[in-house]
Amino acid sequence: MSTTGETNTVSDGAATDEAEAASARDEREAQANANRRQRFGQGFLDTISTGWADRPEPSATARPQAAYAAARRAVLSAAFPGKRLVVPAGGVAVRSNDTDYPFRAHSAFAHLTGWERDAEPDAVLVFDPIKDGHTETLYFRERADRNTAEFYADASIGEFWIGPRPALAGVAADLALATAHIEAFEASDDDLVVGEDERLTRFVSELRLVKDEFEIEQMRLAVQVTADGFDDIIRSLPRVVAHPRGERVVEGVFHLRARTDGNWEGYDTIAASGPHACYLHWTRNDGPVVPGDLMLIDAGVEVDSLYTADITRTLPVSGRFTEVQRRVYEAVREAADAGLRAARPGARFREVHEAAMSVIAARVAEWGLLPVTADEALAPETGGQHRRYMVHGTSHHLGIDVHDCAQARREMYYDGVLEAGMVFTIEPGLYFQIDDVTVPEEYRGIGVRIEDDILMTTEGPVNLSADIPRSADDVEAWMARLAPQV
Repeated sequence: MSTTGETNTVSDGAATDEAEAASARDEREAQANANRRQRFGQGFLDTISTGWADRPEPSATARPQAAYAAARRAVLSAAFPGKRLVVPAGGVAVRSNDTDYPFRAHSAFAHLTGWERDAEPDAVLVFDPIKDGHTETLYFRERADRNTAEFYADASIGEFWIGPRPALAGVAADLALATAHIEAFEASDDDLVVGEDERLTRFVSELRLVKDEFEIEQMRLAVQVTADGFDDIIRSLPRVVAHPRGERVVEGVFHLRARTDGNWEGYDTIAASGPHACYLHWTRNDGPVVPGDLMLIDAGVEVDSLYTADITRTLPVSGRFTEVQRRVYEAVREAADAGLRAARPGARFREVHEAAMSVIAARVAEWGLLPVTADEALAPETGGQHRRYMVHGTSHHLGIDVHDCAQARREMYYDGVLEAGMVFTIEPGLYFQIDDVTVPEEYRGIGVRIEDDILMTTEGPVNLSADIPRSADDVEAWMARLAPQV
């Protein structure tokens, strides 16, 4: 962690004004660090802007996704004629005192600008209405380079502290989008703002239901890097098992892959071993990983474009499933396969879930775990007994968000029609919690989920993560190949 910025007190006119403006923009930091503020000497002030080599300008070639982002903006513009639209990137969130969480731009902003992990906090994309559409301008704070007092005086934006930041002209060329300083942006009472206006927020979410070629390419990349991360975990199993908080080691191993080959994880990694696998959102990851147990790993790499994978595999820590573990695992795989068969162009999104749940109900009824028949459990109004062991849904859309298109209308999402270009998960599971006395003791503490990322094409579904072993036999062979000593 770097040291906290020293705020400056200057005596020369223009520099004083700039330093005071920088301090006003970040009053939180100034107040938090008043007890350690130091003055700079005049010798420093007189020389800090001199003695620097020329810095080459970045390439003026637009990045590949710029054309795709422009096409998305055109669709949005056509849907809101005569309206001024505002799409904020969002700002930083405080983690502790003057330390912030890593910044990630709002997904709609990233989708409509093509500005990826290098987007600037507090930037705003604005659509100003004209006769035949809109003009589009990206507003953000100009770089605080060595020609400004902010360069050394403001630890939040000064390049002396955080390194080079993008310039207006460079971003305009990079994104093929007009840019302007954020100070030139003036909000209006008539603005429609993403996150505030319901119709606009819904539209930009539904705009992502069908992915373009660039997005699909990025999804494939995210899946591939995630697959490499799963391999890393299996190779690390001896170290994982030896550590008292082995789940945390799993999380760390995957994080290394996500940060070296991508931008970050798309969501908090679930590394749930033994009974923890029965908790659907177990992210504490502070337990041991014990041979003989199952370990459920739900993880996805977010690549630099901010598109993420979302994949789950359940591994026998010792490398081999027990008879009961295999029975549960293969039932879940059967449910996943049924969901995949139901996914076809023209089908309703909910039919994937219904197909998977039919298998889940049939298997738990067959094992004597239900007080009713499978058909009775599947009755829409009076059933649901099987949902005790799988309370979550089977699928969600996936893309620049792990739960993409979340503000879409129900008739466009759960009751929507599957079409080419959609990317979604199929992820059934079975979870028998350690203290659930409705199941025989041999099932308690077993949690299994299998999750794959599916691309719909005109010919049918394509499992983007199919190369990551899925069947019980293939999982055992995978582990034997990468971690034979466990």
